[in-house]
Amino acid sequence: MPYIANTESDRQDMLRTAGFSSVEEMWEKAGIKYPRPALDSIPSGKSEYEVMCRMQKLASKNAAHLTAFIGCGYYDHIIPAAVTELLGRSEFYTAYTPYQPEASQGTLQAIFEYQSAICRLTGMQVSNASLYDGGTALFEAMMMSVRITRRRQAVISGAVSPIFRKMIECYTSNLDVELIEVPADGTGSSHQALIDAVTDKTACLIVQSPNVFGTIEDWTKTIEAIHAKGALAVCSTYPIALALVKTPGEMGFDIVTGEGQSLGIPLSFGGPYLGFMAVLEKHMRKMPGRICGRTVDSQGRDGFVLTIQAREQHIRRESAMSNICSNESLCAFAALMYLTCVGKQGLIDVAELCASKAAFARAELLKIKGVEAVSEDPFFNEFVIKVPCDASELAGKLIDKGFAAGFPLGRYYPDRKNQLLIAVTEKRTREEIKALANAMEAVLWN
Repeated sequence: MPYIANTESDRQDMLRTAGFSSVEEMWEKAGIKYPRPALDSIPSGKSEYEVMCRMQKLASKNAAHLTAFIGCGYYDHIIPAAVTELLGRSEFYTAYTPYQPEASQGTLQAIFEYQSAICRLTGMQVSNASLYDGGTALFEAMMMSVRITRRRQAVISGAVSPIFRKMIECYTSNLDVELIEVPADGTGSSHQALIDAVTDKTACLIVQSPNVFGTIEDWTKTIEAIHAKGALAVCSTYPIALALVKTPGEMGFDIVTGEGQSLGIPLSFGGPYLGFMAVLEKHMRKMPGRICGRTVDSQGRDGFVLTIQAREQHIRRESAMSNICSNESLCAFAALMYLTCVGKQGLIDVAELCASKAAFARAELLKIKGVEAVSEDPFFNEFVIKVPCDASELAGKLIDKGFAAGFPLGRYYPDRKNQLLIAVTEKRTREEIKALANAMEAVLWN
């Protein structure tokens, strides 16, 4: 056991001190059968080189060669090399929770700048230091609404990511919170049905913008209607899209969350990713997580501190805003570095490329016999097409041709088995888009 520092004599000394002659006797005195057969079946350790060879062999099975057109909340964007290089610096990479502000000014300033960037991006007033991921952030927003309104019901649109909805269902399964889902209307949300579902028991309406089908919707009037009923408006959003579309703040949302993976974080088998949250200032003290603030010391010099820490580690457990809200500092720093590297105009350029390339891809795919548009709703960088077969089968066949061709909606929407959600980012070239169209046509008709 090369990674256990205790020698055999060390172990014998500890056993004698504890009053046992062997590990087996210690287990027996505890009333537990020592698992000798199971331990004996564990193979002997391997050398560093052998382990590395084994891991490389396993890694070679990954389909890293695929050209990705899959989205549904997680996107294949270009990451500037500077982000990876800066993020690997030890002062960022190894930093822990900044409990001692006098020794953590760099970390605290980075958190403060991240919060500022999220506020500017979303059009909101206050951001926390980040959350685990987009799905848990949306759940936290729902529970925050429950605390603010003291109501225990949430209405959620069926056009919210099915992955996020599954997470919320899981979290609320043993909570006294009623979750009401209103089905999507084509590739949009049924705004009137959502308004009608909100009652005097509803804490919040939860929607997504752009929605899971990529459709851009204006929620301004719907939010006015649900505010009139005393409920809050919660939005899950795609940060890159906010460079072009109306921001949640402009539409009147109370709480905004999202998955920050697209901001400089690579696709990586589900994580680590980044949840962000921004709210109106009047709701700040009901927000989970921590908030970094800027202040001045006794000599008038600028300084940064953790202004609010509403976790169970810091206050009475029953008063905590959440117990799953530890932030993702390193991922938050990646997002800040990405936004800083590309800048305001650069982010607009990325968003415009995503939108224009998606429009080009849709036009190319609709040229294929049997491929149809599902709607003419406005979209950002994702759209839905209808194919003349099971979309899952089509996607599987296109894997063999080198394409992760899209997200088959039938996986979560049983009535959409022949619909494919296609995502296009600035990373995709015209040649790759045309190659996908040719490959899809070949699979369908050859």
